[in-house]
Amino acid sequence: MKPSSLLAPVLALAPASAMAGSISIDLPRLSVAEYHRPYVAIWIEGAGIQPRTLAVWYDADHRGDPGTKWLSDLRGWWRVAGRNIGTPPSGISGATRAPGHHTIPLPADLKPGAYTLKVEAARETGGRELVSIPFTLPRTGGMGAGNGAGGEIGAVAVTLP
Repeated sequence: MKPSSLLAPVLALAPASAMAGSISIDLPRLSVAEYHRPYVAIWIEGAGIQPRTLAVWYDADHRGDPGTKWLSDLRGWWRVAGRNIGTPPSGISGATRAPGHHTIPLPADLKPGAYTLKVEAARETGGRELVSIPFTLPRTGGMGAGNGAGGEIGAVAVTLP
């Protein structure tokens, strides 16, 4: 698997009246001979805080083994958080996801400050991609946007409260 460049896709801003923030991720349908659902890690980094894993989607029952052998292929996440937590806890882990649109909640307990959302995907016999989206709480207005390469990860958006 070849690492792809860091990307900064769309940072969508919700009206100030929104109750809670969310993260939306599109996993594209790829036309390849041998398709495997990607392993995906979603985490937040910020100044003065430990990286916080929000979700890890992997094949927890990979032919009889726990599937954790391949988590280190999520290299960015593995370096900052994965190797320290061992098997991801059930509160943040889940099965790999089919192509399509997926949404997870933004943690409600984030304190005001500057953060970076990281979404990384790695696929067996496929590619690897890491997307980074900076955001600030409370939101300061404006919209940050970047180009998506259309690889392992499609559009990624953070909707802020």
